[in-house]
Amino acid sequence: MELIIFLVIGALAGFAAGLFGVGGGTIIVPLLFIVFTQMGYPADNIMHLALGTSLATIIVTSISSLMAHNKKGAVMWPVFKNLVPGLAIGCFFGAGIAGQISGLYLQIIVGVFLLWVAYKMFVGGKNKANNSASNVHTALHSKPKQLAAGGVIGIASAIFGIGGGSLTVPYLTRYGVVMQKAVGTSAACGLPIAIAGALGFMLFGMNKDIDVPNTIGFVHIYAFLGISIMSFFTAKLGAKVAHILSPQLLKKCFAVLLTVVGCYFLYKGLL
Repeated sequence: MELIIFLVIGALAGFAAGLFGVGGGTIIVPLLFIVFTQMGYPADNIMHLALGTSLATIIVTSISSLMAHNKKGAVMWPVFKNLVPGLAIGCFFGAGIAGQISGLYLQIIVGVFLLWVAYKMFVGGKNKANNSASNVHTALHSKPKQLAAGGVIGIASAIFGIGGGSLTVPYLTRYGVVMQKAVGTSAACGLPIAIAGALGFMLFGMNKDIDVPNTIGFVHIYAFLGISIMSFFTAKLGAKVAHILSPQLLKKCFAVLLTVVGCYFLYKGLL
């Protein structure tokens, strides 16, 4: 039964990863939180396990989503290369920061963050630049500033257990990148974030006294395997749908998803 649950979570997470470029973390974290709670795991470890396992599964979903978006020419590789160092370093140390925060506070932090991002997506203006490479290069920050932005996104991604799409997508669309290319580039950025974050949660989690079976640090092995297997296939389907929908509709759907998940965590954290 547990394997079936993890496979279902993987199917939903993979589709969200391809559709929104969020690595599926906004789906995986709340669902794993519910499942781990029902399994009777220690309350103070549940949120950390959900975050660490989420990042581990995003390694697989981001690869699948990245391949699909790259075929559509939606990945801006120069921007990706500028962001990667900051993303990886920030996410690794962000895992250590998350390990020092109580599970209750993590729920509240994640809830507030997702609601803020949803609000920014709802009120955000229309893209001002067109989709040419020269305009994208001009609109975005310089290389050092992109490196710094990657660091901030990496730290936040570890604390929130996401592939960075919740920050990377708004960051790119703010500078005139159309939604499809923002989603595609975000999907690529999810890979270094996931690898560094998963390693961080495993290493820093090993220093904690975790009374949960089938785990390496803050990563649940069975959940990782079940979710990864299914999400690899459904991420491709989500990516195809992303290129069918209009940019404005995709942005609104993305914001609605974040609003629902954010409200859920605030409800649980403030009870």
